[in-house]
Amino acid sequence: MSKNQHPKISRRNFVGGLSASLATLITNGALGRSSTASMTSPLSCPACCTFSLDGNWLFGGKLSEAATTPQFNDSAFARIALPHCVVPLSWQKWDAAQWETQWIYRRHFALPRELSKRRIILQFDGVMLGTTPYLNGHVLPQHLGGYLPFQYEITGLVARKDNVLAVVVDSRWSNVPPEGSPKGSGVVDYYLPGGILRSVKLLAVPQIFIADVFAKPVDVLDAKRRVEVKCTVDAGVQPRQEMKIEAALMDGERSLASASQEVRVEKTGPNHFDLTLDNLGDIRLWDNENPNLYEVRVILSTKGRPQHERRVRIGFREARFEVDGFFLNGQRLRIFGLDRHELFPYVGYAMPGRVMRRDAEILRREFNCNFARCSHYPQSEAFLDACDELGLMVWDEPPGWGYLGDNAWQELLFRDVGDMIRRDRNHPSIVIWAVRANETRNDPALYGRTRELAKTLDGSRPTSGSMTPGSRKNWEEEWRQDVFAFDDYHSDPDGTVGIDPPLPGVPYMLSEAVGQFNYATGKHFDAIYRRAGDVTLQEAQALRHAQAHSRAANYPRMCGVVAWCAFEYGSPLNSTDGVKNPGVADVFRIPKLGAAFYLAQVDPAIRPVIEPDFYWDFGPKTPAGPGNHAAIFSNGDRLELFVDGSRLATVLPDRENFPHIKYPPFFADLTSVAAEKPELRIDAYVGDKLALSRSFSADPSHDLLWVHADDTELVADGSDATRLAFRAVDKFGAQRPFVSGEVTLQISGPGVIVGDNPFQWEASGGVGAVWIKTLPRQTGRIIVTASHSTLGSKTVAIEVRPSTSAAID
Repeated sequence: MSKNQHPKISRRNFVGGLSASLATLITNGALGRSSTASMTSPLSCPACCTFSLDGNWLFGGKLSEAATTPQFNDSAFARIALPHCVVPLSWQKWDAAQWETQWIYRRHFALPRELSKRRIILQFDGVMLGTTPYLNGHVLPQHLGGYLPFQYEITGLVARKDNVLAVVVDSRWSNVPPEGSPKGSGVVDYYLPGGILRSVKLLAVPQIFIADVFAKPVDVLDAKRRVEVKCTVDAGVQPRQEMKIEAALMDGERSLASASQEVRVEKTGPNHFDLTLDNLGDIRLWDNENPNLYEVRVILSTKGRPQHERRVRIGFREARFEVDGFFLNGQRLRIFGLDRHELFPYVGYAMPGRVMRRDAEILRREFNCNFARCSHYPQSEAFLDACDELGLMVWDEPPGWGYLGDNAWQELLFRDVGDMIRRDRNHPSIVIWAVRANETRNDPALYGRTRELAKTLDGSRPTSGSMTPGSRKNWEEEWRQDVFAFDDYHSDPDGTVGIDPPLPGVPYMLSEAVGQFNYATGKHFDAIYRRAGDVTLQEAQALRHAQAHSRAANYPRMCGVVAWCAFEYGSPLNSTDGVKNPGVADVFRIPKLGAAFYLAQVDPAIRPVIEPDFYWDFGPKTPAGPGNHAAIFSNGDRLELFVDGSRLATVLPDRENFPHIKYPPFFADLTSVAAEKPELRIDAYVGDKLALSRSFSADPSHDLLWVHADDTELVADGSDATRLAFRAVDKFGAQRPFVSGEVTLQISGPGVIVGDNPFQWEASGGVGAVWIKTLPRQTGRIIVTASHSTLGSKTVAIEVRPSTSAAID
């Protein structure tokens, strides 16, 4: 999204026990895509402003009730910026007891004078898990739920100067999705660290403003394609004259189509109006390779004078799940994806937008996925924005994991489904709504309601939800969705990945496979693909993912596979020191051996790939080296292998055992290596042309410290951050396994280190990462030096530029 795009605000019905002159919680509110900048461009409507409140917060730790009062002395509180986790964490050994209590935040601010006649709305984009704000001593209604935006109108409470916003964050185990089980936090597969996890902002709007725009492309493959624009106009007062709504479809600054109508706002609160944009001309479709995006601008005006403007970004694409497969823009496409958790080391969910976007880039550009499942909750809008821009299709899902609670719990789930759809329905990347809590029993009444809600709010996307063998039983009588999505974990008799055939008569896909399921025993989820763990098991992970995709593709009716999962994550279940290891990348987003299959699934004309599914190492844990059936993933046609310069073998892809994936693994016998510390060279040929050559050294005496920052420029807003990764590599840059010792980091300039320093390598297998975070309003150059006792030192530089965002001090 461009920095001058307006975020979409949804304000439909104000509820609560406060009078109209007081703040009112928008319990069913929703937010569309937010700009990467904190202040939207005023354009022709100078009243349209969004101010960031992400900086200058004061964090007091555990709640003291006195801290909710305006006069409380908060001088001892720590100054922090959002997003923020309530406790400092390591990358492992988390304990829910660290955060399961109540916490207090405070924010002082003054309103700019020019906003005195505007309506003021306070918006939280996500707080884990219960939120009770106090503004100038007035308590606002509590909001329950951690992953979706909520709003309060504070027009009658806010002063021009000396406002005090106190926020009580309740991170205790509660009757709120995904929590609620009487068994406590140990039964949910992912941790829920508390905090203000996403942005907070003030929206200054006119008395009558455009609260929501849903721009739905219709019949996009037909010459009569159109955009149906549904506008919600919220009135704080009744107007004295008629108003005009205008909508335009924009390609950059070029208008492709427009429509307008005279309207009368009949009541205070929400009013709904529809427009249609047609005669669109030539439209470039959105797809995986060419994710073309357009903008719909809607202006509300009085007597020719613009009063408010809202912009949303859309794409034209048709995504159909059919009985005979998945079709994007009329073409059969096999879904090839991974599930994604949004948990990060050190901060839980509290990472800024840049870091969230990076996950989408890894999935699309490195792992070559065309699909990501947001498991198991609505994820950051920055991630979804990146998916729109990269052509990464998305499954959107409400909070939940294996549990259905009482009526009150179910009503919150119902609310979350609605809020998720309202927030996200303009994203072209989203092709399916999950309207079930993950892996829950069939509940025809509840899931019939959530499906109907999705159809009412959108209607352009099918519904689904992940099913297990238990919920698959009696599916014909109890299932209520459009696409049957199954979490398929079972072994074939030979101990390899088993895939069930699709159910008859319904669109069918796999929403999970592989994970940590133990295919050798055929039961339990104790296959721990840990980089510091068993090498044989590490080498099996990529092959099992390849088997899952190939065997699912054997069924022409299968829409595709979204495998479990992209990244390791914090979990109390089947984990090692609190880290669960099914990810093909670790918690630091550094690819493991398990990622080799995904890294190779790309056209060699775009990027030739050679990824051994083994370590070229003959140390204490791998004295015999890779063995006689060593897998190598590549998109070449053949591989030539050399040891110490002498030809060892020519190998071809194993299409017999992996017939349904485009780039199968190669297998080589590497048992005849005689040298003590040999060098391996692998040449990949496409046709008769050498496409890529990679070398690997078994001699650790020449190993190096590799250090890399994802970004070379950051913004001085106190929130922006980038990953700094480090690992032990051989002299050619290949991973050296099982290196121990510690990496010590030194930093100078306008930044801080978020993470363990020094970083101990033993538990992470010789890799690690921290994040480098900026300081508010401090520009210049950050210098970080990483040092290891035997591998030496490396230095990286990161420039910090001024922030152009509008923020309220």
